[in-house]
Amino acid sequence: MKTASRHQPSRYHPVLVSLHWLMAVLILAALAVGFFVLAAMENADPRKIAVLRWHMAGGMLILALMIIRLVVRLLAARPAPANRLAPIVHYGFYLLVVVMAGTGFATALAAGLPEIVFAGSGAPLPKSFAAYPTFQAHFWLATLLAGFIVLHVGAALYHHLVQRDGLLRRMGFGRRVPGALTRAATIHRSAS
Repeated sequence: MKTASRHQPSRYHPVLVSLHWLMAVLILAALAVGFFVLAAMENADPRKIAVLRWHMAGGMLILALMIIRLVVRLLAARPAPANRLAPIVHYGFYLLVVVMAGTGFATALAAGLPEIVFAGSGAPLPKSFAAYPTFQAHFWLATLLAGFIVLHVGAALYHHLVQRDGLLRRMGFGRRVPGALTRAATIHRSAS
């Protein structure tokens, strides 16, 4: 982990921490619903509309929270990146989530879902969403996002359990002391 300057806090802003964990739950739920519930249901199943309503509303909520999170991230002081790859990965997550929501929204518009799902038009769902290229993109982006999440969790656990550099604590609540976790990691490394 890079050495933090005196002006860089040891933890992320509490709004960023809250949004991180809230969005983690929402994104995992949306992925689970998409992969395991919606994919298993035939479009002719009348229950699918209710599940789509939650999935689509959740997707729009995730998009709104991601935009808020990006604005707060750009405005708030934050700890030094763990390495050169960290900022690329973080902004990659932002981009991936925004494009995921965009392809979901585009699929909904192409398939007429706002009228069917939210306005209760009574029209049936299309026979299959697979005919829409935006749906294909949505599926593959979801798969890529799931992979990114696995790598993200693995990297966080590696830093916490193997390197013991205090990186995971940065995404927790507590005092935002400039450079405190970095000093603790330096002490641990010098003792090793």
